[in-house]
Amino acid sequence: MFKSKVLVSLVLAIYMLFAIFGFVGKEAIAFTLDSLILPLIAFSYYTFFKEKRVYFALFLTCYAASDLIGLIVNYIPFTEASKLIFTLDYYIGNALYVAAYVFLFIGICKNLNVLHILKNFIIHIIVLIALNVWLIYVLQNIVENQNDLFGSYYLELIYNVIMLLLLSGALLNYFYRDNQKSLYLFLGALCIVFSEVIDVAYLYISQRALLNFLSTSLVLLAFYFFCKQLTMSDIKEEERQIYFGSSKSTEA
Repeated sequence: MFKSKVLVSLVLAIYMLFAIFGFVGKEAIAFTLDSLILPLIAFSYYTFFKEKRVYFALFLTCYAASDLIGLIVNYIPFTEASKLIFTLDYYIGNALYVAAYVFLFIGICKNLNVLHILKNFIIHIIVLIALNVWLIYVLQNIVENQNDLFGSYYLELIYNVIMLLLLSGALLNYFYRDNQKSLYLFLGALCIVFSEVIDVAYLYISQRALLNFLSTSLVLLAFYFFCKQLTMSDIKEEERQIYFGSSKSTEA
């Protein structure tokens, strides 16, 4: 218990230092601190959670690995000789984020009753599809005008599609489960998506410290929700009421 509190305190301390250095214009130090937050959270999960969830562990691993690779590459001087390394970092780093979101999506949706969702939430699905198409269109227009790397448009397209599928899956899971665990998963996915949208604005529109701070803050909040739900039951609300109702009546 003491060690877990120490690691939580360390994460919060690094986050506060990241904010301070970011706002005073020390971007290199802020980036380093930002890149250490998720690996520390992953280390805390591997160390202090006895029951490991496979897909969540893979999600954490891919996400943290991408941050660490970016941190290492950031210390390599940018020259014509090292240009290939930075290009590979872009593709590998984003591919790892995509893989992370795919694993999280599978973990959230693997036990959903697809027929039940199609029967009861068809209007919700249509609205989500329309909203996702619009968001992808907006994000792709921003990326297309700012990023000239070969194939980056299609990688960003896959990235955005998977990210929004994750949010849609988490929302449908909440509609289906209607419990606190599914609510926390949805809130975590929502924070992730808002973070990514702000990150696009930071990278391609205006590199303001406030945008970077908001993006990282939302990621940290997302992982708070994700870690918080790990100890919660995934029983549907009506099943919970039946279970506990029968238990009370039996005891009575």
